[in-house]
Amino acid sequence: MCGIIGHVGDGDALETLLTGLENLEYRGYDSAGVAVQNGSGIAVQKRSGKVDELKDAVSDVSLEGDVGIGHTRWSTHGPPTDENAHPHTDCTKDVAVVHNGIIENYAELKAWLRDRGHEFTSDTDTEVIPHLIQYYLDDGMTDEAAFRRAIDELEGSYAVAAMLSGEHVLYAARKGSPLVVGIEDEEFFLASDVPAFLEYTDSVVYLEDGDVVVVDGDGVEFTDLDGDPITREPETVDWDPEQAGKGEYEHFMLKEIHEQPTSLAQAIEGRIDPETERISLDGFDPGTFEHVDAVQLVACGTSYHAALYGSLALNQAGVQATALLANEYSVVAPPVDDDTLVVAVSQSGETADTLSALRQANRRGADTLTITNVVGSTAAREADDALFIRAGPEIGVAATKTFSSQAVMLTLLAQRIAADACGHVPADLESLLPDIGKMPDAIDGLLEESAADAIARDYLDSESFFFIGRGLGYPVALEGALKFKEITYEHAEGFASGELKHGPLALVTRETPVFAIFTGQEDEKTLKNAEEAQTRGAPVIAVCPDDHRAVEVADDHLTIPDVDSELAGLLANVQLQLVSYYAADLLGRPIDKPRNLAKSVTVE
Repeated sequence: MCGIIGHVGDGDALETLLTGLENLEYRGYDSAGVAVQNGSGIAVQKRSGKVDELKDAVSDVSLEGDVGIGHTRWSTHGPPTDENAHPHTDCTKDVAVVHNGIIENYAELKAWLRDRGHEFTSDTDTEVIPHLIQYYLDDGMTDEAAFRRAIDELEGSYAVAAMLSGEHVLYAARKGSPLVVGIEDEEFFLASDVPAFLEYTDSVVYLEDGDVVVVDGDGVEFTDLDGDPITREPETVDWDPEQAGKGEYEHFMLKEIHEQPTSLAQAIEGRIDPETERISLDGFDPGTFEHVDAVQLVACGTSYHAALYGSLALNQAGVQATALLANEYSVVAPPVDDDTLVVAVSQSGETADTLSALRQANRRGADTLTITNVVGSTAAREADDALFIRAGPEIGVAATKTFSSQAVMLTLLAQRIAADACGHVPADLESLLPDIGKMPDAIDGLLEESAADAIARDYLDSESFFFIGRGLGYPVALEGALKFKEITYEHAEGFASGELKHGPLALVTRETPVFAIFTGQEDEKTLKNAEEAQTRGAPVIAVCPDDHRAVEVADDHLTIPDVDSELAGLLANVQLQLVSYYAADLLGRPIDKPRNLAKSVTVE
């Protein structure tokens, strides 16, 4: 939620800030703003709406300087207005602050500051921070001491960057919201995510909770909240800067759908050997999971659907597994013990609810593992172990390539856990591993021949869209419906095939096309369920191989290659991603920036 960018160094800070905000707009696009040291004080420009509207506003004013901060907002406290946009300033306009997270005690702090003469101009929780800094400056503290004291007053989650008039310095701190530092010779960056400055540097320091940084032209100082020095070593990010751009594609989502052959090839590289039927997962020697009796997978949104896919793969391999919504984990978590493995699945590794579930599992004594895309993320640091999906940066709010990579990695993990914990190689490994190796080429061919654009056009005027699947097709049905609803704004629901007649069939009409996913697992039952909808007028679109019997029955067909049943759903998912994309494009929706949504949900 929300994006922070900061810059210290030679040259024009404004251009860097605006570039960073454009790169971060997937994190929030309700409003945007910048603050720059212009030689005589702090100049602030901010606007509701997207970054382009901010760029239009700053084109008519002078915002020169080599130090600045910027922010793109996803609204939590207060609607998306000019006044609620960041940066926020104090009464004197000598302090500017940008902030991600939620300040839980902001109402008390605001009342306390008002009693001392401070006036507020926004509805946000963030605005108390510059006023607190100003209060402690007026009390005689140094700039750094005033920043530290203000941060110490905050309860809740935050990533904060502050700039004070007259100083070419940025102060920053984090607790519960991501914040990274980029370093390139004598130029320094602050951001909530690496893509903000990836075209300038690939040398990154990931901050941890409780870290405070002071950035000036001479370097970066890392300390804890008490001011004691700490060591934070930079890491090199192996993402290609071009991956953070749209290239020849009109939308990031379409680009990332088409990147799935590459992202999957990266995910499985060096991890499977079909000839020896071996799975080699980085840092997990044979026997690592031999003590595991049960697996709990926790995640949200698309990652939850991947987790559900993984739980079904584990159960099929003989390992007891349950997928749980991370935001419900504190209420419904099953018992854990030393033989329980809790797997947190999060693309960013910063999802607040998933981190909360991970921390609860750690406290309860479970072994923990994260499946994530981001090296150095909070989840990767706080879990006992991490397995990286290597998908590269994903900018579109609607997750595509990361779902495929998560599901494949969870499929491999399921086979490894089963081999270690059950003492035998799962029976289907002989066919599964070669087909996993063929997945990149299979998706590449599917993308070239897909009829998804025609299907989307033919059914565009429907009232509702249903997606059904059985076994490993069920989480794909849920994911297909989620993609459709989040970028088209049309009503869509996913069901287990057998559940269609236990209520949802009452909603079926000629205006409710049913996308039926056939994976090779009890397909006859899924076909029967699809026919039950068809006899009530619903058109059926079969997602299956060309030679499948469902093709003869269905009204339309989206083809997938004939592969192992554990993978067929992932190929079907690519077709459903394309249907969602083309439908949203025909409807003129803002595909990469769907309303009310943001890429990384870093607040609970």
